Amino acid sequence: MSEVGSTRKRADARRNEAALLEAAAAAFVASGVDVPVRDVAARAGVGVGTIYRHFPTRADLVVAVYRHQVETCADAGPALLAEHDSPGEALARWLDLFVDFLVTKHGLAEAIRADDPSSSALHTYFVDRLVPVCGRLLDAARDAGEVTSEIGAYGVLRGVGNLCIGAGDDPRYDARSLVALLVAGLRAPA
Repeated sequence: MSEVGSTRKRADARRNEAALLEAAAAAFVASGVDVPVRDVAARAGVGVGTIYRHFPTRADLVVAVYRHQVETCADAGPALLAEHDSPGEALARWLDLFVDFLVTKHGLAEAIRADDPSSSALHTYFVDRLVPVCGRLLDAARDAGEVTSEIGAYGVLRGVGNLCIGAGDDPRYDARSLVALLVAGLRAPA
C-alpha cells in the first residue's frame, strides 16, 4: 500500500474510532455505562464485533470514552481562545464545556473503580491535560485585564468540580448557575 493510502487509512480509522467513542458517550449519557454493547453498536452504526475488536472489554470502552472526552475538552480551550476576542468569554465558555463533561459523564468515574490502579493514572491524565488548558485561558484573561483573581487553574477546576457533584442526580440542582457565579467572581470589576 502506498504511503498516501496508508495515511488515509489511518485517518479513516481515527475518524471511525472517534465516531464510535462519540456514540458510546451518547449512549452512556442516555442510559448509563451499563448500556448494552449492542445499543452502542447500533448508535454507532457498526456491528458488536467492531466494538469488541477496538475495545475487548467494557472497561476498555469506558476508559477510552473518558480519555476521548478529556481530549475533546482540552482541544476546545485553544479553539475558543482563537475564536473569541475576549479571553474572559473564552474562559467562561470553556468552563461551561467542562461542566458538561463533569455532569454528563454518568457513571464513568464510578465505572472506573477506585481500587483499580489505572484509575489513579486516569485522574493524573485528567489533571495533566486540563489544568494547563485552564491555566492558559486564565492567563490570557488576566493579561487582557478581564480576570483579577489570583486563584490558579487547579483551584478553579476543583471549585467547578465540587459545584458539579450530584448535579446529574438532582434535577432541582443547577450546577451551571453556581459555576456562573464562580466565573463572575473571577472577573475584574466593571
